[in-house]
Amino acid sequence: MIRSMTGFGAAKGTASGLALSVELRSVNNRYLDLGIKLPRGFLFAESFVKSFLQERIGRGKVDVFFTLDLDEGDRTRIRVNEKLAQAYFDAVDGIGGLLELPAGLSALDIARFPDVLTAEKLEVNQEQFCEGLRPLLEAAVSDFNCMREREGEKIREDLLKKADRMEELLASIEEQAPQTLAAYRRRLRDKMDEVLSETGILEDRIVAEAALYADRIATDEETVRLHSHLSQFRRMLQEGSPIGRKLDFLIQEFNREANTIGSKCQDSEIAYLVVDLKSEIEKVREQVQNIE
Repeated sequence: MIRSMTGFGAAKGTASGLALSVELRSVNNRYLDLGIKLPRGFLFAESFVKSFLQERIGRGKVDVFFTLDLDEGDRTRIRVNEKLAQAYFDAVDGIGGLLELPAGLSALDIARFPDVLTAEKLEVNQEQFCEGLRPLLEAAVSDFNCMREREGEKIREDLLKKADRMEELLASIEEQAPQTLAAYRRRLRDKMDEVLSETGILEDRIVAEAALYADRIATDEETVRLHSHLSQFRRMLQEGSPIGRKLDFLIQEFNREANTIGSKCQDSEIAYLVVDLKSEIEKVREQVQNIE
């Protein structure tokens, strides 16, 4: 199944006991471009996340957002320096005894002394945290790919319809080509009949001129190659992603053959058909830009 490069996926889970949310959003891009946004203090996991996604996503500009589902205070622990607090208390109490003054200290008074209370961030084992991210990322990527595959199926159906339309245009061009040659032969005969009316028509000359013209405007090779390219196009759409780059190259061949047909044709009807054909090819090219 082919995948669109545009998609969204999300999941929630835990890693090292921390509640996390992750979102993946992607748009078209020629290559894989990952933008990873991790919470402050967890940047060490960026290389793990990048490596994980590179194995599962082929192309696209993918933005990955991680959110810790807790307040900053939940990650902070307050440590009490008990020995220092006791030392402050004893010192103040000693001053009170020395000067015969009541100490009058409360717990809040002690806590206000320097270094009695210190705030410490919760320590996280980096390796365990990254391993904890794995199932969360698996779930998010699965959701992400499901959406991309749904979009990819719509694109595939549209591309197959456009391929059928191109086949119809090619059939019309092939049908019109012999009529173009016959019309040229009639015009040539009439012109030579007018010029050579006194000496007679040179049938061999007419045949030779018609043969040269037929060779010059023949589009058989181009139409046969286009039919072949369309067959390959359909097969590739059944292969599944990643096929975007291969389709890009194939569409270039479509354009090359269509341009050659357009440059050879001397018939207005064929010229109109070529314009329609190139229009369909351009629509296909635009759609192919959405495929991984």
